[in-house]
Amino acid sequence: MHRRLALTRTISTFINPKNHLKTPLSDSPQALLLFLPFRSSPFSTRPRPVGTNDRPPLLRDDGVSICAKLWVENFREPEKNVYNLSTYLRRLELWVIAYQKVCADETGAYMPKNSIDDAAFEGLISLRDAVLENRFRWGARLEFFIRSPKDKTDLESLSKRKVRTLLTTTQPAAFQDRIVQEVLLIILEPVYEARFSQKSYAFRPGRNAHTVLRVIRRSFAGYLWYVKGDLSTILDGVKVSMVIGALMRDVRDKLVIDLIKSALVTPVITGRSPEEDKKKKKKRKYQKKKVLAEDEPKPDPYWLTSFFGFAPEEAEKVPSWGHCGVLSPLLANICLDELDHWMEGKIKEFFRPSKTDVIWNSPSGVEEQGNTSWPEFVPTSGPDKTRKMDYIRYGGHILIGVRGPRADAATIRKQLIEFCDEKYALKLDNESLPIEHITKGIMFLDHVLCRRVVYPTLRYTATGGKIISEKGVGTLLSVTASLKQCIRQFRKLEFLKGDRDPDPQPCFRMFHATQAHTNAQMNKLLATMAEWYRYADNRKKVVNFCSYIIRGSLAKLYAAKYKLRSRAKVYKIASRNLSRPLKEKKGQSPEYHNLMRMGLLDSIDGLMFTRLSLVPEPDYTPFPKDWRPEHERVILEYIKLENQETLDQQRETLREEGLVTPQDYISMLVWNYKKNAIFADRSMTIEELDQRAREILSGSGDQALKHKDKEDEENADRVTLAAQM
Repeated sequence: MHRRLALTRTISTFINPKNHLKTPLSDSPQALLLFLPFRSSPFSTRPRPVGTNDRPPLLRDDGVSICAKLWVENFREPEKNVYNLSTYLRRLELWVIAYQKVCADETGAYMPKNSIDDAAFEGLISLRDAVLENRFRWGARLEFFIRSPKDKTDLESLSKRKVRTLLTTTQPAAFQDRIVQEVLLIILEPVYEARFSQKSYAFRPGRNAHTVLRVIRRSFAGYLWYVKGDLSTILDGVKVSMVIGALMRDVRDKLVIDLIKSALVTPVITGRSPEEDKKKKKKRKYQKKKVLAEDEPKPDPYWLTSFFGFAPEEAEKVPSWGHCGVLSPLLANICLDELDHWMEGKIKEFFRPSKTDVIWNSPSGVEEQGNTSWPEFVPTSGPDKTRKMDYIRYGGHILIGVRGPRADAATIRKQLIEFCDEKYALKLDNESLPIEHITKGIMFLDHVLCRRVVYPTLRYTATGGKIISEKGVGTLLSVTASLKQCIRQFRKLEFLKGDRDPDPQPCFRMFHATQAHTNAQMNKLLATMAEWYRYADNRKKVVNFCSYIIRGSLAKLYAAKYKLRSRAKVYKIASRNLSRPLKEKKGQSPEYHNLMRMGLLDSIDGLMFTRLSLVPEPDYTPFPKDWRPEHERVILEYIKLENQETLDQQRETLREEGLVTPQDYISMLVWNYKKNAIFADRSMTIEELDQRAREILSGSGDQALKHKDKEDEENADRVTLAAQM
């Protein structure tokens, strides 16, 4: 489960399985009676019945517009402390959005706002009021304000044994708990995204593992020494006082702070029921096939579960603190944000430019380096080089690059150990923060960072072609996928055995699937692998190796399934990409017979990347130095456009360049209309002309532009007619 959550957060840019949405089932109003007896406790009150006609006054605004306003407000003043989050906690529109999100995760189908029945809407209001009045309790097992649309359990008819099991064993987070977590995430995420350092990339919207690799390729060229650290033990759990203290640096809302503190303090019940122990000991000869309900989400397909096995070490661990749920990764980033800002200060202190160096010698230290088409190109400059340092954090894993002597890297490591001991009570040593040289290769996110020296094309040679001297003119930072790590992951998934000479193994989990379905599943896996290694220099080699392993695995599977004995016979019948239907030794297989009957012999898709030339090239698109995610860039541009000074400057620039603004164009259009109307219609008074001008000005610039040509023709005719008169 942790592995799935990690990959969903980190490499979501290329894992986008198309879930087929199903029609949502609305709960009947009688479902509310199932848990009303448990809500008669002193911790809950029954609200006034809410009908469909009463919703417009409660849902005054659009929830998305409220979220957008919250993002803009925090990005406009990122340093300002926040005191009024409770006002957003009262907005029912945000609770409806959270309910839709949790329902989509629960049932696998999106529930429109109009499809929420009255019972669920009433429970949602009751849950909101309980949170505002401090009556909500985390981890409730029998007291519910709102229940999942899938949950049809009659709590009133449960036996004592089932109630005892429900209260003493591990249970998934309650539906209402997840709604509260989503609301808190909606409110707190824009507050801290405006304040987070640009050096952290995990568990944040718009940032993923690909972003980290592109930033490393762009900004880490020229560094000789690297300090790689693992602080993921912090993600296992920290002190409540540390989390609350980190929260209160920016958020001063007592209701929100108390709610998060309660989620951290409330113990999580963990235990195993005796029935589960008996089931584990008992061996079942035949396992009944599970039939999914109509509103139950389908499990992940085989290709996606296989790709989950390729999660890099840095992305495997996702924090889960108390009852915080989806809020835990945000809290982890809040705690580690102080480390990020501390490292930013150290980067500024460490920067010492050299006049003889050709790069990084400006005061800001962010000048373009080398050739702009190859931003990772760093020219050499002799022994006296600019001393510079950079830092990046992905979850609990950090990477520090140092350009200078090894003693500088040892100094920053010592200071980092002292900082983590003081702030996080984390005992680190030199072994947990090794210093490695770039020539040995540094593993990060299953990619190896190494250096390639670029030599001149002309070299001095002696008799016989022997090179006398060669001088390096620059270095390229090479980001290559680790083939050893890829083999290790395939061996874990039982696709192959052996290290030196990998031998593909048949994937018997697809034994009962058809050839077309099996090939389609493996093609999706290969396409996802090609996207994962998109920015690796050896992308073609690694993806071709993955294709070889999967193709060999399927060939062995088909050889066993159709009794063909060897892979060679499978390739002979099904071709190199396994696209032709296979026959059994005795007669024709049902699949082949059906394809023959329907005339669809070519409907089986062959495997992708069967040849090296078919694998796409690595993506070397230049990465901007001041990169920001798309949503942040749009927000910042919007804030700039709200500033009147910015608009005046843009208007002045347009005037200086001889361009005309839309407002000036409308004014000019109105003046032309007045001038032509005087000649065309002598009976119109000045007041009527002004009234017509105001009507045009009140319209949008697009409408004026749309009707410009038509009005010009009419005005020209009127002027001609007036001249003839």
